[in-house]
Amino acid sequence: MLLKLVPEGTNVPFVNARKIAYAFSTLMIIASISLYFTKGLNFGIDFKGGFLIEAHTEQAADLGELRSITGGLGLGEVSLQTFGEDNQILIRIEFQEERSLVEVVDLVQETLDSEYSDNVSFQRTEAVGPKVSGELIESGVLSVLLAVGAVLFYIWIRFEWQFGLGAVIALIHDVILTIGMFSITQLEFNLSIIAAILTIVGYSLNDTVVVYDRIRENLRKYRKKEMPDLINLSLNETLARTVMTSVTTLLALAALFYFGGEVIHGFTAAMIWGIFVGTYSSVFIASPVLLWFELRREDDQPAEGQEVLPPQYR
Repeated sequence: MLLKLVPEGTNVPFVNARKIAYAFSTLMIIASISLYFTKGLNFGIDFKGGFLIEAHTEQAADLGELRSITGGLGLGEVSLQTFGEDNQILIRIEFQEERSLVEVVDLVQETLDSEYSDNVSFQRTEAVGPKVSGELIESGVLSVLLAVGAVLFYIWIRFEWQFGLGAVIALIHDVILTIGMFSITQLEFNLSIIAAILTIVGYSLNDTVVVYDRIRENLRKYRKKEMPDLINLSLNETLARTVMTSVTTLLALAALFYFGGEVIHGFTAAMIWGIFVGTYSSVFIASPVLLWFELRREDDQPAEGQEVLPPQYR
């Protein structure tokens, strides 16, 4: 069904639209950076600091009821999730300047004892200070930078340096636009969003590598074809695969976004945005940007039209 969306022999002139795509992406990057420095990000408890409570209930926890109760305590942002068993709850509360950890724990304990339908016992409580939160931010930024650096090294070894730079340019583009999306929407930015960004990097890289692999094969197959035409041919040959992967992934993410609950709402929102941005960058950024570099054909390439065996058979 999805294959019919991309008929055989499709020849969409992607490369011809590269200047429009470059201008659009440049504006989006400038807007994202400007929003980051003006509005900033809505950091969650992981990055702002706060209070952590591990609780235990006798029966499976009703997170909906618990969120309703704790949300009315006037403690600001309160995040609840289960871990391990269904009756193990992790409660994270925004840092309170006017209340100590003991006061917050006592308030939550008294409220749950009187309003929640099950017995709740606290197993561990601790405060996450600004220093720890700052270290988490540094670790998150470092993890993204290391991932992009590893991508550059992998593509450089797997293909050539031109492909490595093209992939990294596309990945930096995706990460900046994702940060801009969270800045303008003010969705909570926490550790799960760092995981989403790293997943987006992997998804975008996967799309890019598929196209790059086809470009490399066509470089050997068509010796006389102009580079813009060769890149456009490669993009169209992989278009059906790109559409199928993106659409099926979006269907799964849409279900998680609407029915997965509040805990993974930010993560799925980031992933949905990342699918759109990653697919766009693979087609309109990572591939056309190769025209900026002098990509050379190998001397031992076969003549145009000569059959070339797939990599696994060579």
